[in-house]
Amino acid sequence: MSRYSVFSVLKGGLTGQTHWGRAWRDPEPKPEYDAIIIGGGGHGLATAYYLAKLHGMTNIAVLEKGWLGGGNTGRNTTIVRSNYMLEANAHFYEHSLKLWEGLSVDLNYNVMFSQRGVLNLAHSDAQMDAYARRGNAMRLNGIDAELLDREQVRRYAPVLDFSDSARFPIVGGLLQPRGGTARHDAVAWGLARGADSLGVDIIQNCEVTGFDIQGGAVKGVQTTRGAIKAEKIGMAVAGHTSQVAALAGLTLPIESHLLQAFVSEPLKPFIDGVVTFGAGHFYISQSDKGGLVFGGDLDGYNSYAQRGNLPLIEHLGEEGMALMPSIGRIRMLRHWAGVMDMSMDGSPIIGKTPIKGLYLNGGWCYGGFKATPGSGWVFAHTIAHDEPHWINRDLDLARFRDGRMVDERGAGPIPGHH
Repeated sequence: MSRYSVFSVLKGGLTGQTHWGRAWRDPEPKPEYDAIIIGGGGHGLATAYYLAKLHGMTNIAVLEKGWLGGGNTGRNTTIVRSNYMLEANAHFYEHSLKLWEGLSVDLNYNVMFSQRGVLNLAHSDAQMDAYARRGNAMRLNGIDAELLDREQVRRYAPVLDFSDSARFPIVGGLLQPRGGTARHDAVAWGLARGADSLGVDIIQNCEVTGFDIQGGAVKGVQTTRGAIKAEKIGMAVAGHTSQVAALAGLTLPIESHLLQAFVSEPLKPFIDGVVTFGAGHFYISQSDKGGLVFGGDLDGYNSYAQRGNLPLIEHLGEEGMALMPSIGRIRMLRHWAGVMDMSMDGSPIIGKTPIKGLYLNGGWCYGGFKATPGSGWVFAHTIAHDEPHWINRDLDLARFRDGRMVDERGAGPIPGHH
Protein backbone atom coordinates (compact mmCIF):
# COMPACT_ATOMS: atom_id res chain seq x y z
CA MET A 1 0.00 0.00 0.00
CA SER A 2 1.41 3.43 -0.92
CA ARG A 3 1.95 6.20 1.63
CA TYR A 4 -0.77 8.21 -0.08
CA SER A 5 -3.35 5.45 0.32
CA VAL A 6 -2.33 4.89 3.95
CA PHE A 7 -2.93 8.57 4.72
CA SER A 8 -6.21 8.42 2.78
CA VAL A 9 -7.41 5.59 4.99
CA LEU A 10 -6.35 7.44 8.14
CA LYS A 11 -8.05 10.63 6.99
CA GLY A 12 -11.23 8.73 6.15
CA GLY A 13 -11.23 7.03 9.54
CA LEU A 14 -10.78 10.29 11.41
CA THR A 15 -13.44 12.17 9.43
CA GLY A 16 -16.15 9.49 9.49
CA GLN A 17 -15.52 8.53 5.85
CA THR A 18 -17.40 11.67 4.75
CA HIS A 19 -15.46 11.95 1.49
CA TRP A 20 -15.24 8.28 0.59
CA GLY A 21 -16.92 7.28 -2.66
CA ARG A 22 -19.59 4.58 -2.74
CA ALA A 23 -18.39 1.04 -3.38
CA TRP A 24 -21.40 0.55 -5.67
CA ARG A 25 -24.18 2.75 -7.02
CA ASP A 26 -27.71 3.02 -5.62
CA PRO A 27 -29.69 3.42 -8.85
CA GLU A 28 -33.41 3.74 -9.44
CA PRO A 29 -34.86 0.70 -11.24
CA LYS A 30 -35.19 1.03 -15.01
CA PRO A 31 -38.48 -0.03 -16.64
CA GLU A 32 -36.81 -2.90 -18.53
CA TYR A 33 -33.70 -5.09 -18.35
CA ASP A 34 -32.28 -7.97 -20.37
CA ALA A 35 -32.20 -10.04 -17.18
CA ILE A 36 -33.30 -9.71 -13.56
CA ILE A 37 -31.80 -11.61 -10.65
CA ILE A 38 -34.06 -11.80 -7.59
CA GLY A 39 -31.97 -11.89 -4.42
CA GLY A 40 -29.05 -9.68 -3.42
CA GLY A 41 -27.10 -12.28 -1.47
CA GLY A 42 -23.92 -14.03 -2.54
CA HIS A 43 -25.54 -16.26 -5.15
CA GLY A 44 -27.55 -13.48 -6.78
CA LEU A 45 -24.59 -11.11 -6.86
CA ALA A 46 -22.26 -13.82 -8.20
CA THR A 47 -24.77 -14.65 -10.93
CA ALA A 48 -24.98 -11.02 -12.03
CA TYR A 49 -21.20 -10.64 -11.86
CA TYR A 50 -20.52 -13.65 -14.08
CA LEU A 51 -23.37 -12.77 -16.49
CA ALA A 52 -21.71 -9.41 -17.04
CA LYS A 53 -18.10 -10.58 -17.02
CA LEU A 54 -18.33 -13.84 -18.95
CA HIS A 55 -21.46 -13.48 -21.08
CA GLY A 56 -21.53 -9.78 -21.92
CA MET A 57 -24.95 -9.16 -20.36
CA THR A 58 -24.60 -5.81 -18.61
CA ASN A 59 -28.21 -4.57 -18.72
CA ILE A 60 -29.02 -6.52 -15.55
CA ALA A 61 -30.75 -5.71 -12.27
CA VAL A 62 -30.29 -7.45 -8.94
CA LEU A 63 -33.45 -6.93 -6.86
CA GLU A 64 -33.11 -7.28 -3.08
CA LYS A 65 -36.11 -6.89 -0.77
CA GLY A 66 -33.93 -5.73 2.13
CA TRP A 67 -30.25 -4.87 2.25
CA LEU A 68 -27.45 -6.49 0.33
CA GLY A 69 -26.22 -9.69 2.02
CA GLY A 70 -28.85 -9.45 4.76
CA GLY A 71 -30.05 -13.03 4.39
CA ASN A 72 -28.06 -16.25 4.66
CA THR A 73 -24.92 -14.68 3.19
CA GLY A 74 -24.47 -12.76 6.43
CA ARG A 75 -25.87 -15.52 8.66
CA ASN A 76 -23.70 -18.62 8.21
CA THR A 77 -20.56 -20.28 9.56
CA THR A 78 -18.39 -19.36 6.51
CA ILE A 79 -17.11 -22.90 5.76
CA VAL A 80 -15.82 -23.66 2.25
CA ARG A 81 -15.20 -27.25 1.15
CA SER A 82 -15.66 -29.67 -1.75
CA ASN A 83 -15.46 -33.01 0.10
CA TYR A 84 -18.49 -34.56 -1.61
CA MET A 85 -18.71 -38.13 -2.86
CA LEU A 86 -21.38 -38.22 -5.57
CA GLU A 87 -20.35 -37.18 -9.08
CA ALA A 88 -22.79 -34.30 -9.56
CA ASN A 89 -21.92 -32.59 -6.30
CA ALA A 90 -18.21 -33.40 -6.47
CA HIS A 91 -17.74 -31.68 -9.83
CA PHE A 92 -19.89 -28.71 -8.86
CA TYR A 93 -18.36 -27.99 -5.44
CA GLU A 94 -14.80 -28.57 -6.69
CA HIS A 95 -15.41 -26.04 -9.49
CA SER A 96 -16.66 -23.63 -6.84
CA LEU A 97 -13.59 -24.23 -4.65
CA LYS A 98 -11.29 -23.48 -7.58
CA LEU A 99 -13.15 -20.21 -8.12
CA TRP A 100 -12.74 -19.42 -4.39
CA GLU A 101 -8.98 -19.90 -4.77
CA GLY A 102 -8.79 -17.07 -7.31
CA LEU A 103 -11.73 -14.93 -6.17
CA SER A 104 -9.83 -12.20 -4.30
CA VAL A 105 -7.58 -11.62 -7.32
CA ASP A 106 -10.51 -11.80 -9.75
CA LEU A 107 -12.52 -9.22 -7.79
CA ASN A 108 -9.48 -7.16 -6.69
CA TYR A 109 -11.08 -7.39 -3.25
CA ASN A 110 -9.87 -9.47 -0.32
CA VAL A 111 -12.59 -11.97 0.59
CA MET A 112 -10.27 -13.38 3.28
CA PHE A 113 -10.38 -16.95 1.95
CA SER A 114 -8.22 -19.03 4.29
CA GLN A 115 -7.42 -22.62 3.26
CA ARG A 116 -6.88 -23.90 6.77
CA GLY A 117 -8.35 -27.35 6.13
CA VAL A 118 -11.62 -29.13 6.90
CA LEU A 119 -11.47 -32.27 9.06
CA ASN A 120 -14.32 -34.80 9.44
CA LEU A 121 -13.79 -36.86 12.59
CA ALA A 122 -14.41 -40.60 12.66
CA HIS A 123 -15.47 -42.37 15.86
CA SER A 124 -15.72 -46.00 14.72
CA ASP A 125 -14.08 -48.45 12.34
CA ALA A 126 -17.22 -48.41 10.18
CA GLN A 127 -17.04 -44.64 9.93
CA MET A 128 -13.38 -44.87 8.88
CA ASP A 129 -14.40 -47.29 6.14
CA ALA A 130 -17.06 -44.84 4.95
CA TYR A 131 -14.55 -41.98 4.96
CA ALA A 132 -12.04 -44.09 3.04
CA ARG A 133 -14.71 -44.67 0.40
CA ARG A 134 -15.60 -40.98 0.24
CA GLY A 135 -11.92 -39.96 0.15
CA ASN A 136 -11.21 -42.39 -2.69
CA ALA A 137 -14.19 -41.06 -4.64
CA MET A 138 -12.94 -37.50 -4.07
CA ARG A 139 -9.45 -38.34 -5.31
CA LEU A 140 -10.86 -40.05 -8.40
CA ASN A 141 -12.59 -36.75 -9.16
CA GLY A 142 -9.38 -34.76 -8.68
CA ILE A 143 -10.27 -33.48 -5.19
CA ASP A 144 -7.69 -33.51 -2.42
CA ALA A 145 -8.38 -35.91 0.47
CA GLU A 146 -6.22 -37.39 3.23
CA LEU A 147 -7.31 -40.22 5.53
CA LEU A 148 -5.79 -39.59 8.97
CA ASP A 149 -5.27 -42.06 11.80
CA ARG A 150 -5.78 -41.15 15.47
CA GLU A 151 -2.27 -39.77 16.01
CA GLN A 152 -2.40 -37.68 12.85
CA VAL A 153 -5.69 -36.18 14.03
CA ARG A 154 -4.14 -35.47 17.43
CA ARG A 155 -1.29 -33.54 15.77
CA TYR A 156 -3.77 -31.60 13.61
CA ALA A 157 -6.19 -30.72 16.43
CA PRO A 158 -4.65 -31.42 19.86
CA VAL A 159 -7.46 -29.55 21.64
CA LEU A 160 -9.87 -32.45 21.03
CA ASP A 161 -10.60 -35.03 23.72
CA PHE A 162 -8.24 -37.98 23.18
CA SER A 163 -8.52 -39.26 26.76
CA ASP A 164 -9.55 -42.80 27.69
CA SER A 165 -12.75 -41.38 29.18
CA ALA A 166 -13.86 -39.59 25.97
CA ARG A 167 -17.55 -40.16 25.37
CA PHE A 168 -16.92 -40.57 21.62
CA PRO A 169 -13.38 -41.90 21.12
CA ILE A 170 -11.63 -40.51 18.02
CA VAL A 171 -10.23 -43.21 15.75
CA GLY A 172 -9.27 -41.03 12.75
CA GLY A 173 -10.66 -38.63 10.23
CA LEU A 174 -10.89 -37.40 6.64
CA LEU A 175 -9.07 -34.14 5.90
CA GLN A 176 -9.49 -31.83 2.92
CA PRO A 177 -6.46 -29.51 3.23
CA ARG A 178 -7.73 -27.07 0.56
CA GLY A 179 -10.98 -26.42 2.45
CA GLY A 180 -11.32 -23.58 4.92
CA THR A 181 -13.27 -20.40 5.57
CA ALA A 182 -13.94 -16.98 4.00
CA ARG A 183 -15.30 -13.69 5.31
CA HIS A 184 -18.99 -13.71 4.36
CA ASP A 185 -19.52 -9.93 4.38
CA ALA A 186 -16.42 -9.36 2.26
CA VAL A 187 -17.72 -11.87 -0.30
CA ALA A 188 -20.98 -9.94 -0.68
CA TRP A 189 -19.21 -6.57 -0.83
CA GLY A 190 -16.59 -7.74 -3.31
CA LEU A 191 -19.16 -9.30 -5.65
CA ALA A 192 -21.41 -6.22 -5.40
CA ARG A 193 -18.56 -3.89 -6.26
CA GLY A 194 -17.45 -6.15 -9.10
CA ALA A 195 -20.95 -6.45 -10.60
CA ASP A 196 -21.60 -2.72 -10.26
CA SER A 197 -18.33 -1.87 -12.00
CA LEU A 198 -19.53 -3.91 -14.99
CA GLY A 199 -22.79 -1.95 -15.19
CA VAL A 200 -25.15 -4.12 -13.13
CA ASP A 201 -27.87 -2.21 -11.24
CA ILE A 202 -28.07 -3.37 -7.61
CA ILE A 203 -31.45 -2.25 -6.28
CA GLN A 204 -32.07 -2.66 -2.56
CA ASN A 205 -35.40 -2.34 -0.72
CA CYS A 206 -37.19 -3.66 -3.79
CA GLU A 207 -39.36 -6.70 -3.02
CA VAL A 208 -40.79 -8.82 -5.82
CA THR A 209 -44.55 -9.20 -5.29
CA GLY A 210 -45.56 -10.99 -8.48
CA PHE A 211 -44.58 -12.23 -11.94
CA ASP A 212 -45.94 -11.22 -15.33
CA ILE A 213 -46.37 -14.45 -17.27
CA GLN A 214 -47.84 -14.66 -20.77
CA GLY A 215 -48.22 -17.83 -22.84
CA GLY A 216 -46.07 -19.83 -20.44
CA ALA A 217 -43.19 -17.35 -20.60
CA VAL A 218 -42.09 -14.77 -18.05
CA LYS A 219 -42.20 -11.15 -19.17
CA GLY A 220 -41.30 -9.27 -15.98
CA VAL A 221 -41.98 -8.78 -12.29
CA GLN A 222 -44.13 -6.63 -10.06
CA THR A 223 -42.23 -5.02 -7.20
CA THR A 224 -42.75 -2.60 -4.35
CA ARG A 225 -41.01 -0.07 -6.61
CA GLY A 226 -43.13 -0.69 -9.68
CA ALA A 227 -43.27 -3.09 -12.62
CA ILE A 228 -39.99 -4.09 -14.28
CA LYS A 229 -39.82 -5.97 -17.59
CA ALA A 230 -37.35 -8.72 -18.43
CA GLU A 231 -37.59 -11.96 -20.40
CA LYS A 232 -34.89 -13.72 -18.35
CA ILE A 233 -35.39 -13.88 -14.58
CA GLY A 234 -33.33 -15.86 -12.09
CA MET A 235 -34.45 -16.63 -8.54
CA ALA A 236 -31.68 -16.82 -5.91
CA VAL A 237 -33.54 -16.22 -2.65
CA ALA A 238 -32.40 -19.14 -0.45
CA GLY A 239 -34.86 -19.87 2.37
CA HIS A 240 -37.63 -17.89 0.66
CA THR A 241 -37.43 -19.88 -2.58
CA SER A 242 -40.80 -21.58 -2.05
CA GLN A 243 -42.51 -18.26 -1.33
CA VAL A 244 -41.16 -16.47 -4.38
CA ALA A 245 -41.73 -19.50 -6.64
CA ALA A 246 -45.36 -19.64 -5.44
CA LEU A 247 -45.85 -16.14 -6.90
CA ALA A 248 -45.20 -17.75 -10.29
CA GLY A 249 -47.50 -20.70 -9.53
CA LEU A 250 -44.68 -23.17 -8.88
CA THR A 251 -44.69 -25.77 -6.09
CA LEU A 252 -41.18 -26.97 -5.25
CA PRO A 253 -39.73 -30.00 -3.39
CA ILE A 254 -38.23 -27.68 -0.77
CA GLU A 255 -38.81 -27.11 2.95
CA SER A 256 -37.60 -24.04 4.83
CA HIS A 257 -35.98 -24.67 8.22
CA LEU A 258 -33.91 -22.69 10.68
CA LEU A 259 -30.19 -23.35 11.05
CA GLN A 260 -28.56 -21.69 14.03
CA ALA A 261 -24.99 -20.48 14.26
CA PHE A 262 -23.03 -19.31 17.27
CA VAL A 263 -19.90 -17.35 18.12
CA SER A 264 -17.99 -17.21 21.40
CA GLU A 265 -15.95 -14.47 23.01
CA PRO A 266 -12.54 -13.95 21.33
CA LEU A 267 -9.74 -16.35 22.31
CA LYS A 268 -6.09 -16.75 21.49
CA PRO A 269 -5.40 -19.23 18.64
CA PHE A 270 -7.21 -22.42 19.63
CA ILE A 271 -8.24 -24.34 16.50
CA ASP A 272 -6.33 -24.12 13.23
CA GLY A 273 -8.87 -25.53 10.79
CA VAL A 274 -12.52 -26.49 10.60
CA VAL A 275 -13.42 -29.58 12.65
CA THR A 276 -16.67 -31.53 12.26
CA PHE A 277 -17.92 -33.99 14.86
CA GLY A 278 -18.72 -37.28 13.16
CA ALA A 279 -20.79 -38.79 16.01
CA GLY A 280 -23.39 -36.02 15.78
CA HIS A 281 -23.73 -32.94 13.64
CA PHE A 282 -21.47 -30.23 15.01
CA TYR A 283 -18.82 -28.15 13.29
CA ILE A 284 -16.47 -25.53 14.67
CA SER A 285 -13.73 -23.16 13.54
CA GLN A 286 -12.07 -20.01 14.85
CA SER A 287 -12.61 -16.63 13.22
CA ASP A 288 -9.88 -14.11 12.47
CA LYS A 289 -11.15 -12.09 15.45
CA GLY A 290 -10.66 -15.10 17.74
CA GLY A 291 -14.26 -16.17 18.30
CA LEU A 292 -15.19 -19.84 18.04
CA VAL A 293 -17.81 -20.13 15.29
CA PHE A 294 -19.96 -23.26 15.42
CA GLY A 295 -23.25 -24.81 14.41
CA GLY A 296 -25.03 -28.12 13.91
CA ASP A 297 -28.47 -29.49 13.13
CA LEU A 298 -31.57 -27.72 11.90
CA ASP A 299 -34.09 -26.69 14.52
CA GLY A 300 -36.40 -29.42 13.20
CA TYR A 301 -39.52 -27.45 12.31
CA ASN A 302 -40.54 -25.31 9.34
CA SER A 303 -40.08 -21.58 9.86
CA TYR A 304 -39.12 -18.33 8.14
CA ALA A 305 -37.86 -16.69 11.35
CA GLN A 306 -34.21 -15.72 11.80
CA ARG A 307 -33.96 -16.72 15.43
CA GLY A 308 -33.21 -19.99 17.18
CA ASN A 309 -34.44 -21.91 20.22
CA LEU A 310 -33.05 -23.09 23.54
CA PRO A 311 -33.25 -26.89 23.05
CA LEU A 312 -30.83 -26.74 20.12
CA ILE A 313 -28.50 -24.42 22.03
CA GLU A 314 -28.34 -27.05 24.79
CA HIS A 315 -27.89 -29.86 22.26
CA LEU A 316 -24.98 -28.15 20.53
CA GLY A 317 -23.43 -27.27 23.89
CA GLU A 318 -23.46 -30.95 24.79
CA GLU A 319 -21.88 -31.94 21.47
CA GLY A 320 -19.19 -29.28 21.80
CA MET A 321 -18.38 -30.38 25.35
CA ALA A 322 -18.17 -34.02 24.26
CA LEU A 323 -15.73 -33.06 21.53
CA MET A 324 -13.55 -30.59 23.46
CA PRO A 325 -14.35 -30.24 27.18
CA SER A 326 -11.98 -27.27 27.50
CA ILE A 327 -14.58 -24.95 25.94
CA GLY A 328 -16.92 -25.39 28.93
CA ARG A 329 -15.97 -22.10 30.60
CA ILE A 330 -16.00 -20.02 27.41
CA ARG A 331 -18.78 -17.43 27.17
CA MET A 332 -21.05 -17.45 24.16
CA LEU A 333 -21.25 -14.00 22.60
CA ARG A 334 -24.28 -14.29 20.28
CA HIS A 335 -26.29 -16.63 18.09
CA TRP A 336 -28.55 -16.24 15.10
CA ALA A 337 -30.38 -18.36 12.52
CA GLY A 338 -30.49 -18.53 8.76
CA VAL A 339 -33.53 -19.72 6.82
CA MET A 340 -32.44 -22.88 5.02
CA ASP A 341 -34.10 -24.12 1.83
CA MET A 342 -33.80 -27.87 2.25
CA SER A 343 -34.27 -30.00 -0.86
CA MET A 344 -35.54 -33.55 -0.56
CA ASP A 345 -32.25 -35.19 -1.55
CA GLY A 346 -29.81 -32.81 0.13
CA SER A 347 -28.49 -31.38 -3.14
CA PRO A 348 -29.14 -28.00 -4.79
CA ILE A 349 -31.45 -27.16 -7.68
CA ILE A 350 -29.85 -24.98 -10.37
CA GLY A 351 -31.58 -24.79 -13.72
CA LYS A 352 -34.68 -24.10 -15.76
CA THR A 353 -38.30 -24.18 -14.58
CA PRO A 354 -41.43 -25.13 -16.55
CA ILE A 355 -41.94 -21.40 -17.20
CA LYS A 356 -39.86 -20.16 -20.14
CA GLY A 357 -37.29 -17.57 -19.10
CA LEU A 358 -37.66 -18.26 -15.35
CA TYR A 359 -34.66 -19.95 -13.74
CA LEU A 360 -34.24 -21.47 -10.29
CA ASN A 361 -31.29 -21.44 -7.91
CA GLY A 362 -32.24 -22.97 -4.56
CA GLY A 363 -32.41 -26.01 -2.31
CA TRP A 364 -28.96 -25.35 -0.86
CA CYS A 365 -29.43 -27.22 2.41
CA TYR A 366 -26.16 -26.88 4.36
CA GLY A 367 -24.07 -26.00 1.30
CA GLY A 368 -25.06 -22.48 0.29
CA PHE A 369 -22.13 -20.30 1.31
CA LYS A 370 -19.43 -22.63 0.05
CA ALA A 371 -21.18 -22.76 -3.33
CA THR A 372 -21.32 -18.99 -3.84
CA PRO A 373 -18.94 -18.47 -6.78
CA GLY A 374 -19.68 -21.84 -8.39
CA SER A 375 -23.42 -21.30 -8.10
CA GLY A 376 -23.21 -17.89 -9.74
CA TRP A 377 -20.92 -19.22 -12.47
CA VAL A 378 -23.18 -22.11 -13.58
CA PHE A 379 -26.41 -20.15 -13.02
CA ALA A 380 -25.10 -17.32 -15.22
CA HIS A 381 -24.26 -19.85 -17.94
CA THR A 382 -27.74 -21.40 -17.65
CA ILE A 383 -29.48 -18.03 -17.92
CA ALA A 384 -27.28 -16.74 -20.76
CA HIS A 385 -27.62 -19.89 -22.90
CA ASP A 386 -31.03 -21.12 -21.73
CA GLU A 387 -29.33 -24.46 -21.09
CA PRO A 388 -27.40 -25.77 -18.08
CA HIS A 389 -23.66 -26.15 -18.08
CA TRP A 390 -22.57 -29.79 -17.82
CA ILE A 391 -21.50 -29.08 -14.23
CA ASN A 392 -25.10 -28.37 -13.12
CA ARG A 393 -26.88 -30.56 -15.67
CA ASP A 394 -27.78 -33.25 -13.10
CA LEU A 395 -28.80 -30.68 -10.44
CA ASP A 396 -32.00 -29.78 -12.28
CA LEU A 397 -35.55 -29.52 -10.96
CA ALA A 398 -36.81 -32.32 -13.22
CA ARG A 399 -34.76 -34.93 -11.34
CA PHE A 400 -37.43 -35.07 -8.64
CA ARG A 401 -40.07 -35.88 -11.26
CA ASP A 402 -37.83 -38.44 -12.97
CA GLY A 403 -36.45 -40.09 -9.82
CA ARG A 404 -32.81 -39.10 -10.50
CA MET A 405 -32.00 -38.13 -6.92
CA VAL A 406 -28.55 -36.87 -5.93
CA ASP A 407 -28.82 -38.27 -2.41
CA GLU A 408 -25.66 -36.81 -0.90
CA ARG A 409 -24.82 -37.87 2.64
CA GLY A 410 -21.83 -35.52 2.64
CA ALA A 411 -24.27 -32.60 2.60
CA GLY A 412 -25.43 -33.23 6.19
CA PRO A 413 -28.73 -34.52 7.59
CA ILE A 414 -31.69 -34.14 5.24
CA PRO A 415 -35.37 -33.55 6.22
CA GLY A 416 -37.16 -36.87 6.30
CA HIS A 417 -33.90 -38.83 6.70
CA HIS A 418 -33.54 -38.40 10.48
